[in-house]
Amino acid sequence: MTTMSTPASDPLTRQVSHQVSQSVFDGSRLRVVLLVEVYDGAQQQFLETYEQLRSHVESVPGHISEQLCQSIENPSQWLITSEWESAPPFLSWVSSEEHVRMVKPLHSCVRDTRSLRFHVVRETSNPVAGAESPRGGLQTPRIGDGVIRHALTFTVKPGSEDVVAEILADYASPEPRVDDTTRVCRTSLFLHGNRVVRALEVRGDLLAALRHVAEQPEVRAVEEAINPYLEQDRDLGDPESARVFYTRAALPAVHHVTTGERDPAAQRHALSYPARPGCGMRLAQLLAERDEAAADDPHGAVLCSTIFQRDDVVVRLIDVRGDLAAADPAVTLGLPDAGRVTELTTLLDDASTAGGGALARALAGARMEPVTDRRSPDA
Repeated sequence: MTTMSTPASDPLTRQVSHQVSQSVFDGSRLRVVLLVEVYDGAQQQFLETYEQLRSHVESVPGHISEQLCQSIENPSQWLITSEWESAPPFLSWVSSEEHVRMVKPLHSCVRDTRSLRFHVVRETSNPVAGAESPRGGLQTPRIGDGVIRHALTFTVKPGSEDVVAEILADYASPEPRVDDTTRVCRTSLFLHGNRVVRALEVRGDLLAALRHVAEQPEVRAVEEAINPYLEQDRDLGDPESARVFYTRAALPAVHHVTTGERDPAAQRHALSYPARPGCGMRLAQLLAERDEAAADDPHGAVLCSTIFQRDDVVVRLIDVRGDLAAADPAVTLGLPDAGRVTELTTLLDDASTAGGGALARALAGARMEPVTDRRSPDA
């Protein structure tokens, strides 16, 4: 399991850039809320399993506190809240194989779950009770654009990439409207070696959108067609197998920045950054810092950037003005400092020694092959 704790920002509160609508690197504390509905008659099993989880999570670096609450209106509904020093240590733990194994016993006693994650922005304390002053937090909340960004990633058997790409590119687009409040705005698929990345942009409820897409006949046929080529077996018709697959495939967005400029002709590209073991989160943070600084350049080629990270998989999705090959490869790669990135990645090892030519080769090696990029008509 990879765990790391990113120190809180100094000062304890900080002004956020209006160009960054999403980031896990603020240094502020994180509140995680898990809504749980337990099967009738499974309360005792749920409590026993929770106690095992609680005793373990208390030792995870970055964890501060935990609460278990039961509904006063419906005893089958439970609320688990936890507080973390910041988002990175929680994301490292929740994406680990150890976490996947530990929550598996919950699946047989829980009907439904919903996980929500929040940065602490404001907090009141009771000075009479001697409460400590709150630490961390943002001076001002972020102003989002109403779009939730999420990605899924999995690997296919080496040698099957061309077949898989053809299957993933050749299907009818599913209905983008989920309900009155939720819509799938854009779906972008890329390949890098034998790794597939599917990035989604959703307005509304992400979980509802993921369920909606998975249930569409066009998507189910595609998923069934690629099953023989997957490195890890799955059965999406089996709830347990599907739950484990989507848990392992989740590639959350950890940072999004935009210049605020819209260009209908902008090209979308994805870059893959293979991090050294244990360095994925730090690499993502370095890229985020560079993208935030570059967003102030009115002549920059990158109009917006979303960084996705899970363990040592780091993917940067960028919308670029003009031809990618004509842009500065260092800027396009999102390099904060070649020496620092070289320390953390295998991808940029050559880039630190030979100047621009090596950077161009590194960019070519990072570029993911586009498979399909689809927008809903009114996105």
